[in-house]
Amino acid sequence: MPPSVRLQQDRQAQRRLAVLRHAEEVTGNVSLTCRYYGISRNCFYKWQRRYQEEGLDGLRDRSSRPHHCPHATQADVVNKIVHLRQNYHFGPMKIKMYLKRYHDIEIACSAVYRILKKLGMNRLPASQRYKRHDKRYTRYEKQLPGNRVQVDVKFIEPVGVPAETSAPAPVTGKLPKARRRAKYYQFTAIDDCTRLRVLRIYPRCDQKTAIQFLDYLLERLPFRVEVIQTDNGAEFQSAFHWHVLDKGIAHTYIKPASPHLNGKVERSHRIDAEEFYRMLAGIVIDDTGVFNDKLREWEDYYNYHRPHGALGGQTPYERLKQKTQTRV
Repeated sequence: MPPSVRLQQDRQAQRRLAVLRHAEEVTGNVSLTCRYYGISRNCFYKWQRRYQEEGLDGLRDRSSRPHHCPHATQADVVNKIVHLRQNYHFGPMKIKMYLKRYHDIEIACSAVYRILKKLGMNRLPASQRYKRHDKRYTRYEKQLPGNRVQVDVKFIEPVGVPAETSAPAPVTGKLPKARRRAKYYQFTAIDDCTRLRVLRIYPRCDQKTAIQFLDYLLERLPFRVEVIQTDNGAEFQSAFHWHVLDKGIAHTYIKPASPHLNGKVERSHRIDAEEFYRMLAGIVIDDTGVFNDKLREWEDYYNYHRPHGALGGQTPYERLKQKTQTRV
């Protein structure tokens, strides 16, 4: 119990003891004392009984919590909520989706929020807090898979050891600053309609690499791509542009200095940082193949198992099935 609360209860107990002594030493009459202090006779006799049985401790406030609450959230459900909050920073809506999908647990968002608030876990990191609707960019969504695919590159913080170094990389721990030179770039493509993603790690970021990723992307996507949308980065210039057109696909650039126009792929990069790369903290990977294997596992989880808030709790693959069945 906090010292301030303990001190307040001690003062409350002393006040009630003074009421009992007033009736005994001053008025000699319970009714006059109750009228003087503005309390009921039942309250006075309750305090008197507690003082006779427990002493001064009996005059302290007691918890008004019910002895039994049949509608209280079960402890294992609370533990699941805490796990999702601590490890993935999910909000009430996303926690509700996960519990429904993976544990068949129905719980209201308001109930999840009350549990988080009671445990002092209701405030998210600043980057994930609620943003007022009038300060958000207007969302849009293409109607069919492949109508538009957003492509972008995410720089991965240096991990591993330099390529010319033959010493094996440690499994955990951080490397000295002088040795942390290896660089990786994550090329990301996301379908505007279904949020289906394709990810790939490369040690370089140039037009040649971007062309390789485009070919890899077209092999992986289960539908025809009509438009590729990118920013104005050097890796997406003339050689890449003409390669896209040679594939019979339109290529459009977003307005300079306007990353929100590529908002879906930018937002997915933040999800990568929060739910994938944060889990690799302290782990050193110095092999592109191993890195891509881990990234492929995360990609499969994102596409097939992770409920998406913008899709109403569906996974990207479920949205793809819904769109293709609707077309048929």
